[in-house]
Amino acid sequence: MSFLAFLILGLIAGAIAKLILPGRQGGGWFVTLLLGVVGALLGGWIGSAIFGVGMDQFWDLGTWLLAIGGAIIVLLIWGLITRGRSNSTTA
Repeated sequence: MSFLAFLILGLIAGAIAKLILPGRQGGGWFVTLLLGVVGALLGGWIGSAIFGVGMDQFWDLGTWLLAIGGAIIVLLIWGLITRGRSNSTTA
């Protein structure tokens, strides 16, 4: 997969992860892109380590599911980090 396709995949996966998870996540399109790309990397690593599949094709359903799953994991971690930060500044 090309670098540009991977960025597009990360942006879309990050946006879908933000839609799936309830609550209010901060960040604009750039944070969504970063979280999505990191999530796609994480999903690809988990997919290859556990299931023995990679993220070779852009239009493959497995690629999208791994990227979205990884983005959800990263977004959950991001929410825990930012939630702790917002509580410490208001107290």
